Amino acid sequence: MLSNTSRRLIHFLVFSGLIHCLVSVDQSAQAQTPTVRLPIQSTIDQVQPMTGVVLWHDHEKAATDAISLEFRYCGYDEVAMGPGEWDFSKVEEILDDIASRSHQAVLRFRFVYPGKTTTVPEFIRNLDGYKETVAKSEGKKTHFCDWSSHALQQFTLDFYAEFAKRYDSDPRIAYLQTGFGLWSEYHIYDGPMELGKTFPSADFQSKFLRHLDQQFDSLPWMISIDAADDEFTPIAGDDSLLALDFGLFDDSFLSKSHSKWNAKNWAAMGEDRWKRAAGGGEFSYYNRRDQKMALAESGPNGVSVEESSREFHVSFMIGNDQPEFQPIERIREAGMAMGYRFRVTDAVLAKSGSGTTIGLKVTNKGVAPLYRDAFFAVRGQRSQQTLRGLLPGETRIFTVKNVSGPVTGSDIEIESDAILPNQAIQFFADLK
Repeated sequence: MLSNTSRRLIHFLVFSGLIHCLVSVDQSAQAQTPTVRLPIQSTIDQVQPMTGVVLWHDHEKAATDAISLEFRYCGYDEVAMGPGEWDFSKVEEILDDIASRSHQAVLRFRFVYPGKTTTVPEFIRNLDGYKETVAKSEGKKTHFCDWSSHALQQFTLDFYAEFAKRYDSDPRIAYLQTGFGLWSEYHIYDGPMELGKTFPSADFQSKFLRHLDQQFDSLPWMISIDAADDEFTPIAGDDSLLALDFGLFDDSFLSKSHSKWNAKNWAAMGEDRWKRAAGGGEFSYYNRRDQKMALAESGPNGVSVEESSREFHVSFMIGNDQPEFQPIERIREAGMAMGYRFRVTDAVLAKSGSGTTIGLKVTNKGVAPLYRDAFFAVRGQRSQQTLRGLLPGETRIFTVKNVSGPVTGSDIEIESDAILPNQAIQFFADLK
């Protein structure tokens, strides 16, 4: 029976050998400068970028480091001034305001909201033949889009092409949410639901999703889990649509009926979708208790936020009412249970004539992957491998090559072009 010391020695030798295979050094250099272990002490004490409980951008307590994300609804008419004429100054104002608090934005563009007119731009609403439906929804007089309009359909495609061109790689935005129907949640459960009229046809829905998948390379975009409804949407029954890289948001998270309805919608969109596309949403508003008890030890209905976040691999959850019910430290704690959580379990150095190579063995101890590129780095020299897509429980080797000068554990950091300059992706390490 091997002792723990012997096991650690064997593990170190195997890992060191792997690093030697990854670095090009001549035989004499290898003999003179063997691989050595790199001590690192590092901790995770904050909610990580692109994760956690989310407050609305205008919340009075938004300026806290217990969150990393802020949410805002956006109207299409805030941007579209005329055919092919765009003014993103309002979006810029929103993003700069959120970034001033060292937070990133979750934006959701919507056409329809109970009790309001649509955000269809005026130049389309004034076209001959365009006619919106006005009816009661949620007990309020509500305007619904005219999706028989080809002009509205083309505008929607043009908008996202323009938005992606400007913001696909903008670190001020963490996630984009989109869709149709009430609140862009892919349903009109209260009001006039008519495909091709108040709701887009199945053909246009398919065209829309494929279009967005082509536009965005970096920015994670998401649709509601209610898009799994096979009566009004074509997605769940079309393998080519399910292959697209859209994420999911669930706006009644932790509700009493979650296991009966919501969970089935998550599954219908692909059991493994979370491995490549982000999941998030909002704590349930079905009743006052759902909000009041969302962060309670057993949640509002017997399941804690930690347990459910782990089950559905959640990266973030809108909880705008939570400061009313919970201390800020509980909001921080719940947020830290979402998304990724990196741990360096081993680290070695190998020197050569061209500099030092650092080898890091890294495991994701979180509940979801990181969905944008990030790299281990030493003084700006980045690892050859990205942390993007490292799954919970998975381990990967990262190498940073050609580092000049001496290296200590405090030199190791994580860099990403997808976060703000004053944000940091942390990692845990206890290597002596």
